[in-house]
Amino acid sequence: MTAAVTGRRVAIVGVSLSDCGRVDDATPYALHAQAARRALADSGLGREVVDGFASAGLGTLAPAEVAEYLGLRPTWMDSTSVGGSTWEVMAAHAADAIAAGHANAVLLVYGSTARADIKAGRRTGNLSFGAGGPLQFEVPYGHTLIAKYAMAARRHMHQYGTTLEQLASVAVQARANAGPNPEAMFREPITADDVLSGPMIADPFTKLHCCIRSDGGAAVLLAAEEYVQDSRSAPVWILGTGEHVSHTTMSEWPDFTVSPAAVSGRLAFERAGVRPQEIDFAEIYDAFTYMTLVTLEDLGFCGKGEGGAFVEKGRLTLTGDLPVNTDGGGLSAQHPGMRGLFLLVEAVRQLRGEAGEGRQVHAADGGTPRLAVASGTGGWFCSSGTVVLGRG
Repeated sequence: MTAAVTGRRVAIVGVSLSDCGRVDDATPYALHAQAARRALADSGLGREVVDGFASAGLGTLAPAEVAEYLGLRPTWMDSTSVGGSTWEVMAAHAADAIAAGHANAVLLVYGSTARADIKAGRRTGNLSFGAGGPLQFEVPYGHTLIAKYAMAARRHMHQYGTTLEQLASVAVQARANAGPNPEAMFREPITADDVLSGPMIADPFTKLHCCIRSDGGAAVLLAAEEYVQDSRSAPVWILGTGEHVSHTTMSEWPDFTVSPAAVSGRLAFERAGVRPQEIDFAEIYDAFTYMTLVTLEDLGFCGKGEGGAFVEKGRLTLTGDLPVNTDGGGLSAQHPGMRGLFLLVEAVRQLRGEAGEGRQVHAADGGTPRLAVASGTGGWFCSSGTVVLGRG
């Protein structure tokens, strides 16, 4: 590291998705490669500039196996694995490494055939993350992954009067945002009654309160500022990041109504030098409707306990006061597991003004949005990574 490169600004210069939704004829490695090639093409930069690589969720020696498959030999790597927040945390680490001169261009890649594997009988749905370590004290009692989120939602309902109709409105608005998105898996409109009358999964969550299961991959290329002039696409700058680990077992979670985004969000906004009120739109991890609601509270878009009222009346739609999950999110667009990288892809596309007709969000003045936040959550609110992004 030399003084000449220390403190460099960092931009996202390339993003892409692989084929998503129902992909029965590809391996996870192939989806990684497809997303990576597309992201590099989007950036206009050659693969030779990539000296950093980050991946998680595939292979025994991730990210070494995936890097080898892609023909990369990185001198900086990251294999952080904290569930859905992995990619926001990795983006933070990559930005720090580039700013410090430890890498010049870092590629983040993910791919999964979660849906196809179940359909083909190659795997089954997992009820929990395992029964080892601290989790051994919860698993014997049938405390499933979904049940943990459901308990937290019930606590919020009890403590603040949040209603099932308010939670259902999150799913309805996510589906409305998915409508004009050709890459979304489910696009037909739904109503609150559709959500409330669906089959019960874990009280109070019916089927449409829960994310979909899809196949798909995504890739994001971060690069130092000197590479921006050679990039094909407009840069989206990393303005501030934050990360936080809260708990593993439910017994160690101090408050079911507070997610780790309360800490990661505060850090990201402070480091970016912006306030939540300045954000044009938000991309939030939404494995369940309650995740969207409580994360909005914890990021500071409304007060604690006010999330139910905040999400009503179309505020989260593409033309609402605060568009949220503008691609349809994990509730409607795609969710192949560990979906946090998809949040960054969508945020960059919107900030560039490339979302397309009927999908592009706008700033309050009618122009292209200037500021966005992407906040990923891992486990059952165990960890959070938040990234504030800006155009220009």
